Amino acid sequence: MNTKLNKLDKIILIIYYSIATILNIVDYSIRDLKTIEFLIDIPAAVITSYIIILIFINVLIPKYLIHRKYLLFIFFSLIVMAFFGTISDTLGYISGGNPLNKLPNTTQIIINGIYTAANSTGLLLGILFIKKFYEGQIIVAETKQEQKENELKLLRSQIDPHFLFNNLNTLDSLIDSDSEKAKEYINRLSLIYRYLIQTKDSEVMELSKEIELAENYMFLIKTRFGEDYDFKVDKKASIMDKFIPTGALQSLLENVVKHNKPKNNQAINTSILIEDNWLKVINTKSTLKTKNESFGTGLKNLKTRYQLLSDKEIQIKNSEETFEVAIPIIGLSD
Repeated sequence: MNTKLNKLDKIILIIYYSIATILNIVDYSIRDLKTIEFLIDIPAAVITSYIIILIFINVLIPKYLIHRKYLLFIFFSLIVMAFFGTISDTLGYISGGNPLNKLPNTTQIIINGIYTAANSTGLLLGILFIKKFYEGQIIVAETKQEQKENELKLLRSQIDPHFLFNNLNTLDSLIDSDSEKAKEYINRLSLIYRYLIQTKDSEVMELSKEIELAENYMFLIKTRFGEDYDFKVDKKASIMDKFIPTGALQSLLENVVKHNKPKNNQAINTSILIEDNWLKVINTKSTLKTKNESFGTGLKNLKTRYQLLSDKEIQIKNSEETFEVAIPIIGLSD
């Protein structure tokens, strides 16, 4: 669930605090309280409530609740509410002209602070939670549908007649010229098919296995096109216990070949850079225009998948000479 405040969330906050402020002003007027209480109590209540909301949204929920650390979530929630609730109560106590030496005992102050904070933020947090929940359900439904369509598209792209025809042609030429390489070509091709079938229902796969798939795919491309394409894998970080969406790396490599055709014997160079939290595919761009469909659809599908899998988004850098796509690596704790 994406817990960050979006534009609609902020509008809800503005409306809620506006209504709450008006109701408090009416209440204070009925009770004929002093002007200083208007000027201190109401702003203090809004500010402390808003700070509590921000702490819940940006810290407590993503760090503890989402990761099912319920005891820590409850513990720190009570501390936050007690702290800011006490501040609000104390300011209200002082603005009413009460001396500090008449404050209740510490235990009562803490209990009152929690009650005040819960009273000022409970309904608002509930509204935001319900809204986020239903937004998340919509994203999940849309992402699952797109995931199924993407998996079918990926599988069909590998088993369609055109793909098979190209590989059979390559094999035909290899059998006469290099039988040993032909055997390896068949083996790599079978490994790709086996992997696609085994992982067709998986949303994410181990990065190490995805790299193995990519290496088999790069072998097919190198064998088929010779020196037209050059690939390099640079592992600057460990790939253990890390995951990416199934087929994401192969899809990115596919599009390098699909949208970049070598010119004047100048190879298309592609680097796969693996860092701690990112996997980057960087390729040199061809000046030749291709008739293939736009890469925008593939990137859109990948972006949608990440909305469900991670709170990070893919990054794209399109310069005059290179095209770079960086996808977040998903750890076990994400």
